[in-house]
Amino acid sequence: MKLEHLTTETFKEKIFNYEAQKEWKFEGGTPAIIDFYADWCGPCKMVGPILEELKDEYGDKLDIFKVNTEEQQELSSVFGIQSIPALLFIPKEGQPQMAMGALPKETFKQAISEVLSVNE
Repeated sequence: MKLEHLTTETFKEKIFNYEAQKEWKFEGGTPAIIDFYADWCGPCKMVGPILEELKDEYGDKLDIFKVNTEEQQELSSVFGIQSIPALLFIPKEGQPQMAMGALPKETFKQAISEVLSVNE
């Protein structure tokens, strides 16, 4: 299953309208992960297939999006992305948490359970 790529516009609709809100307010109805990546980034290429597997396994319980940091530089700067891959874990309630680097699948599953309160 291919993951949806977010632009600045779709990000504001589905995740967080940072122009209208000062405080974090998640627009989505389902916990989400956003993968900030670039095509040239080796570790990002390792994360991509893992996220696709997770999307298949969790289905509608979890949204997974990708943001190309080369194409969406505004989004990258809003979140202060310095190194990639950077993964934003967004629970339905509460503050999102950022993780850096190519995480193994088990670490993703642990974060999905603990941060997002989602189980398979």
